[in-house]
Amino acid sequence: MEALIQKRYDGRALKLGRRLDENSAYTRYLITYRGDGLKISGVMNVPKGKGPFPVLVLNHGYINRSTYFPGQGMPREHDYLARQGYVVLHTDYRGHATSDNDKSIDYELRLPYTVDTINAVKAVKSSKLKFLDRDRVGWLGRSMGGEVTLRALAAQPGLVDAAVVYASTSSLTADNWKQFYRPSPERRGVNARIEKGYGLPEDSPKFWRAASARPYFDRVTEPLLVHHGRQDDTCPISWSRATVKALEDEGKDVTFYTYAGEGHTFEGDWTKSIKRTVRFFDRHLD
Repeated sequence: MEALIQKRYDGRALKLGRRLDENSAYTRYLITYRGDGLKISGVMNVPKGKGPFPVLVLNHGYINRSTYFPGQGMPREHDYLARQGYVVLHTDYRGHATSDNDKSIDYELRLPYTVDTINAVKAVKSSKLKFLDRDRVGWLGRSMGGEVTLRALAAQPGLVDAAVVYASTSSLTADNWKQFYRPSPERRGVNARIEKGYGLPEDSPKFWRAASARPYFDRVTEPLLVHHGRQDDTCPISWSRATVKALEDEGKDVTFYTYAGEGHTFEGDWTKSIKRTVRFFDRHLD
């Protein structure tokens, strides 16, 4: 996290690519931008109308990179938010879709995904695309993308106006290691490298806390909305409860909604949650 805080970010050169789809409410494009020596791909929904429109940068959850396609992970959010008048920029992260690769990403505990979303915002703010309101930008992250968002808020306070996270992984990296990294047989090689390089959480607690967003919540300046289903068996709701408490202990502006009967993907209450999300962004990106 200290490296993310000290880093100089150079997100730029946001370009519209091929048009993927068009309807009465918005047009959908492939996009690219540059930062950290890489070209990063993504998808952008642009509402119809004069603009400029506020922008939401979306951070997707974990999807196997070998099967991931551009913009995968939050189709409901893409559509709904664009219909409410937001430009939706979904970053693919490095190593996904047609983004440039980073072979060390898992060894680096996926912290560089935070670099990619910060650079996405930087690329928006330096863009000359007239339909972008560069002064009204927010983050929305889901699952692993929630953790990406929390790290970004702590690393670069003041960069966006507000953020929303859904069903987030833990704000302590050791929790995520124990839940997702350690049990995976496919990760045996990188896990051994991590153990040798960093030590396990029980052996090197100082390192693992330093790779986590939570110890840096005192730096967060933006209002945050958190959604979590009470029956989530992928990312336990206890993780969001602990994240929210840590933010509240630092005096931060955080709103927390829980949903009875909802699992990780949100089904029955998704409409209620996204309406709350839009009201939140409408208020803070006004």
